[in-house]
Amino acid sequence: MNADLFQNPLRRLRNRDGKRPTVPVKELRERDRRRMLRHFLELEDADRLLRFGSVLPDEQVSNYVNRIDFSRDMVFGVYNRVFRLVAVGHLAFAPRDESSTVTDKERVAEFGVSVSRSARGMGVGSRLFKRAAIHCRNNDVDTLYMHCLSSNKTMMHIAKKAGMEIHRDYGEADAYLKLLPADPSSVLQEALHEQLAVLDYTYKANKRIAAKWLGRLLGRKTP
Repeated sequence: MNADLFQNPLRRLRNRDGKRPTVPVKELRERDRRRMLRHFLELEDADRLLRFGSVLPDEQVSNYVNRIDFSRDMVFGVYNRVFRLVAVGHLAFAPRDESSTVTDKERVAEFGVSVSRSARGMGVGSRLFKRAAIHCRNNDVDTLYMHCLSSNKTMMHIAKKAGMEIHRDYGEADAYLKLLPADPSSVLQEALHEQLAVLDYTYKANKRIAAKWLGRLLGRKTP
């Protein structure tokens, strides 16, 4: 049997062009909620402070995850090689303030991101932000906001790298980015990224199922 059939398809893409593959960022749905909760509950106090602006207790973290409306907002995630969710980007939409001079569109979007310690330093947060930004472009939203503590170096790095306008006040920071209108290239890019992410997700999910099945046969417990 050809062992290559069981290789991650994104790894095969890397082998052909000699480049490191793009971090697969997948749109998350209701079926991912349990893994999202696990991801957030595993965040250390310092990480919860940076993500939520305060050190939320487990109960409030659970309430936050359970209240996410997948029909209104967009949530993106990154799974590692053992099918563990290691990063989550939440793109929340809201009607624009009627007094706003930043946009005349009907909606604005706010982005929040968290990355597990094991996945840091690999540009995962920036990839999630780019995926969120292109989704906004393709859905007639031209203003993307981020709100965080000024001490959140990761978010500040993402904001600066993206060219966002940043306003700091009393230890907090607001940043916004004006987005270009959608075009055929942006629509195709988003569709391609999601297709590759679904392919990667399916591979990892099937590999996880196979590992559990094999573990039962051998009397081992899969972590």
